[in-house]
Amino acid sequence: MSANPTPARASARPLLQIEGLRLSLGPHEILHGLDLSLAPGEILGLVGESGSGKSLTALSVLGLLPRGARCSGSIRLDGEELLGRPERALDALRGRDIGMVFQEPMTALNPLMSIGDQVAEVVRLHRKVSRAQALAQARRALDRAGLPAAQFGPERYPHQLSGGQRQRVAIAIAIALGPRLLIADEPTTALDAATQAAVLSLLTRLVREDGGALLLVTHDLAVVAEHADRVAVLRRGRLVEQGATEQVLGHPASDYTAGLLRHARLQGLEPPPQPAPPEAPPLLELRGLVRERRRAGGLFARAQRLRAVDEVSLSVRRGETVGLVGESGCGKSTLLRTLLGLEPAQAGQVLLRGQVFSGREAALRPAVQIVFQDPYGSFDPRWRVWQLVSEPLHGCPGGRPDEAQCRHRVAALLEQVGLRAADADRYVHQFSGGQRQRLAIARALITEPALVVLDEAVSALDVSVRAQVLALLARLSRELGLAYLFVSHDLAVVRAISQRVFVMDQGRIVESGATEAVFAAPRHEVTRRLLAATPDLDRALAARRLARAAAQPAPCPDLAAA
Repeated sequence: MSANPTPARASARPLLQIEGLRLSLGPHEILHGLDLSLAPGEILGLVGESGSGKSLTALSVLGLLPRGARCSGSIRLDGEELLGRPERALDALRGRDIGMVFQEPMTALNPLMSIGDQVAEVVRLHRKVSRAQALAQARRALDRAGLPAAQFGPERYPHQLSGGQRQRVAIAIAIALGPRLLIADEPTTALDAATQAAVLSLLTRLVREDGGALLLVTHDLAVVAEHADRVAVLRRGRLVEQGATEQVLGHPASDYTAGLLRHARLQGLEPPPQPAPPEAPPLLELRGLVRERRRAGGLFARAQRLRAVDEVSLSVRRGETVGLVGESGCGKSTLLRTLLGLEPAQAGQVLLRGQVFSGREAALRPAVQIVFQDPYGSFDPRWRVWQLVSEPLHGCPGGRPDEAQCRHRVAALLEQVGLRAADADRYVHQFSGGQRQRLAIARALITEPALVVLDEAVSALDVSVRAQVLALLARLSRELGLAYLFVSHDLAVVRAISQRVFVMDQGRIVESGATEAVFAAPRHEVTRRLLAATPDLDRALAARRLARAAAQPAPCPDLAAA
């Protein structure tokens, strides 16, 4: 945590100066006269809701705007104007003077190139060095990014790394040439708390060590409170307010910022509805579930069998919300695929409504549905909404109803999740991220399930949309008696909405119990580590106040009074 950062001197010449930036896409103006500055050694947090223009502001600096975008105003890097520069001149800056860390490393990295070659490619694009020299510099960058050669050889490929490790590769690419300015666009959205803390601490340390600057684009106000020196708040392409982090987040001048802070603290969420009594039979029960994976051996090594899920037992009662948390790679996603019958279990049982469930039981399949983290990636973009939402009916007993019946059921569901019945004939690309997640929830409800599994369903949403989706889930649980198995790396959300929680590590459940009891007095080291690493807005602001008080000189003694 970096609750007491070292801010840049106020007198320092701005490294990045944005003045009167306007951006239009087609007939629509997206950015309306933006003014921002960033000094050497400084971290600026750029925050706001989805669609506020945060990412487009960052991409404007790099000249990576969509085709047809029109920009005016001024963007200067160390006094040199960037707007209007030819593409060739911008190419010389990208990677050398400005490094970019994108939100999703798996799409930013080339799956066909080793990580060493990908970092070395940046070096060879800007410097006339041999491949061996470029690889040596790439190795140093990977070491600085927390991927030491002894554990992470440069011959590895992105698919052989975890999400946090891939993000470190993306950071190594961004810092390989020591750029003066780093831009990080939602760099930790899909990472667990411990990995997120490590990545953000790494970015902060690199900025402090190299004397560069970091533009941190994020919707997570707690992350900004812990790491940024200053904050700029955007709303619909306009700058609402900006200033020192403690001032803006501790004493917001605008109602909009105050609203974001309320949502970030999860204020106003209704408590989860009461589930069935403990003595009632569980809706879902896992008994000693085991899922093994085969790891190929080398030339002389024997293949190994690794337990991704190791004798896991848990239960979910009717109407209950159960949280499942753990670090990346602990086995959460494998457990979900196994309990849904998408992967076979080597041992143990999954019981749904008291019956053995393997995913092939047609009568039980409609009773459990899933909402994925990325709704856009789980939808066919060529289908209309009514086709997407009604798709699960294919697997129900009796087959899919005719089109008229499907449309009728979809229209009712769309209104139930806060959309319009008329949206049934639109395509998924015509919706915002929060609206797509509502569509995913509607699709999960089409079979009238008793249990909905949510896999990081709100991790990519900004704080306002997240609050709306969580309120929707709570309402649906009350109205329909739904039970949720809520998988998330956001412990604050799990604490707010779940009655019980299970903590997973290396394929095993290491701690479980009533959510508040587990989080208030964690017994296992993994739980304590996750809680300590989770960004906390109020804790970070309190640490800043303490640091400021400690830095103030002690008052001189009143000699006359003595």
